[in-house]
Amino acid sequence: SEVDEMEEARKRAYFAQEDGQPKSDHPDSFTVMNLSRPIMKGLSKLNFSQPTPIQARTIPIALLGKDICGGAQTGSGKTAAFLVPILERLLYRPKKVPATRVLILCPTRELAIQCHHVAAQLAGFTDITTCLCVGGLSLKSQEAELRQRPDIVIATPGRLIDHLRNSQSFNIDQIEILIMDEADRMLEDGFEDELTEIIRACPRKRQTMLFSATMTDNVDKLIRLSLNKPVRVQIDPPKSAAKGLVQEFVRVRTNRDEDRTALLAALCKRHFKSKCIVFFRSKAAAHQMKIIFGLLGMKAGELHGNLTQEGRLQALEQFRDGHIDFLMATDLAARGLDVKGIDTVINYTMPNQFAQYLHRIGRTARAGRSGRAITLIGETDRKILKMAVKNSPKDRIKQRVVPGQTLNKYRVKVDELASQVKSILEEEKEEKMFKDAEMQMTKADNLIKFKDEIKNRPRRTWFQTEKERKDAKKAVFKANK
Repeated sequence: SEVDEMEEARKRAYFAQEDGQPKSDHPDSFTVMNLSRPIMKGLSKLNFSQPTPIQARTIPIALLGKDICGGAQTGSGKTAAFLVPILERLLYRPKKVPATRVLILCPTRELAIQCHHVAAQLAGFTDITTCLCVGGLSLKSQEAELRQRPDIVIATPGRLIDHLRNSQSFNIDQIEILIMDEADRMLEDGFEDELTEIIRACPRKRQTMLFSATMTDNVDKLIRLSLNKPVRVQIDPPKSAAKGLVQEFVRVRTNRDEDRTALLAALCKRHFKSKCIVFFRSKAAAHQMKIIFGLLGMKAGELHGNLTQEGRLQALEQFRDGHIDFLMATDLAARGLDVKGIDTVINYTMPNQFAQYLHRIGRTARAGRSGRAITLIGETDRKILKMAVKNSPKDRIKQRVVPGQTLNKYRVKVDELASQVKSILEEEKEEKMFKDAEMQMTKADNLIKFKDEIKNRPRRTWFQTEKERKDAKKAVFKANK
């Protein structure tokens, strides 16, 4: 149509021409990329011998200083694709006056922590310094690190703006490279105002790189993120799952939505007994299922927004180390998190968007390995199911049937646990009330004891009023509905 042709013409005008190299000409080894010895040692430490497709195409372009809009399947090595050229360029930075030259933005604390961990390992044989700025961790220690002018700052948008406005002598005036990891999620999750504020604070002359597993090529959105003639690097066809992934679907009968718990218990008790992530739409459902699994004698943890940062990291660590077999998670864990050896992903409920489904199932079958995704499908999930079937090889789509006798057996077990679950939830509620009351008393006590010190402390500010923040959140909620 005429509209489509106009849109394609806009894209051609906006994006820079790709190099047009045939696939065979892309580097098949890090040794032919002219990388410095310290970077090669860092790659060797992480057991990276051959670049993945996204790394082979991105690293040479990034080393030239060009803006990049990159998309590749989750688990394809996007983090190293932008970290390697950053570190290579920083080796040749002026060292007399320390300055923060690179800013990496991530949508969640967990993704930022993971990115920081990879950066620290890759830079292990260099003098390049990194700093992590996320919520839930000490503000004071972050402020102290930022005063030292680290070369790379890895941050979530909210905490970075907090430091920009309230931490003395910290600014991003000398940023040379800006990276936005999972950029489309930051736009979807209501970070657009924060991103705009950060981009305004960055110098205009800089290199900008965006990466995501479901990268949009919406020109209007990308213009708002201030890219300059970006090179579009799309490795896999959009809306496709990893090749080594088998997707199975379990039907939940009409008006029998309560059977989901029994189906999940049967699947995990009989077939998928370890290294399994289960995704839920709500934090309450994830927590309740963790209790049920515990009562059934299965070792489970939880990962969602109601936990403290310490609690989230502890759950991830226990799951990584094999101390727990099941991780009950919300979509907080669906993006970018790389836990080695995840065998199975189970969707207790299908997400509302197909892109989110791809991110969830992308926790397994990463970096060429095999994996399995099981999804409980109700009548309202048919649209996403059709998209999953359409965008996957036919031999990788299967239907799984839980025998009626087995379902009845676990239905009875779950029903028997209902009173115990209710009792545990009530106990937890009372405990939380006591903790909150205790915290309020401590706060009141501190307000009296340190009254003068608190009065003299400068108030923390934000770039929006409280009303503007609420209005922005409402607008995002309506748009995503």
